[in-house]
Amino acid sequence: MIAEDANQPAPGARALFLAFLGVGLSGFGGVLPFARRMLVERRGWMSELDFTETLALCQSLPGPNIVNLSVVVGSRSAGALGAMAALGGLTLAPVAIVLGLATLYDRYGAVGRAPDLLLGLGAAAAGLVAATVAKIARPVVISRPWTALPIVALVFVGVGWLRFPLPAVLAVAAPISLALVWRTAR
Repeated sequence: MIAEDANQPAPGARALFLAFLGVGLSGFGGVLPFARRMLVERRGWMSELDFTETLALCQSLPGPNIVNLSVVVGSRSAGALGAMAALGGLTLAPVAIVLGLATLYDRYGAVGRAPDLLLGLGAAAAGLVAATVAKIARPVVISRPWTALPIVALVFVGVGWLRFPLPAVLAVAAPISLALVWRTAR
């Protein structure tokens, strides 16, 4: 649900384009934290729980999660024009930046400390992802700690430590999760 406050109108195509343009300019290769901050904390277009649920939907769709999220948010707010505006805002600047960086890398990629710089950027991106995971998990864990925490631990151990394939872990964890939620909701 976009613009949950009855006094706050849903954003139009222009506002969506500019907001997602800012998100696209904020990060490189990992803008989900910036999108969450913009949608939930700054603009108030979504609640924490709605963001988490919408992201879960977007993760089940093919393609990059943030792209799917921009299309869903834009569509909910301003229809097809909003979806195109949000997607265009999100992708316009990064495409131009990547083309420029590719040109620079082609020319200077192996010079001096350039490889070390790229390694440092990877570490920063990993930190952003970890912080975003914590923020996204918070409303789910707080609202259902006894059902969510065992599933989180199961998936983390299965994929992170035991190196099981993600589809296999989800094939086991999803039915267990659904059963736990169904049982506690009754």
